Amino acid sequence: MILPREILANEKEEELSRHIRKALEKLDRNKLPLQQGLSGSSVALDDELQVVMLSTRVEKDAIEARAGLFYTGVIAGCSCADDPTPMDRVNEYCEIDIRINRETGEARISLHPN
Repeated sequence: MILPREILANEKEEELSRHIRKALEKLDRNKLPLQQGLSGSSVALDDELQVVMLSTRVEKDAIEARAGLFYTGVIAGCSCADDPTPMDRVNEYCEIDIRINRETGEARISLHPN
């Protein structure tokens, strides 16, 4: 994820949070640690994602943020014709840490250890 320089020049944490949230929502789901953040299912689905910004802090060289991700997963069964296990969706939640280099706009995203 790369944010434009004009956004990075902004010092207002509230406005930066809004831009980061929008960028995360548009980001390719494969670049987010959804699979690693699973707690109640075995396969993360990438069709529904809600991002909640938890914190944003502006430093001299970087912007550090934490976001909560709400998404869904499924418990994968054997997919046999007589498998009694339905493919129910399971609500999932994980938190990520984001560190954005203010000079390049490049972001590093990692699963928050909670």
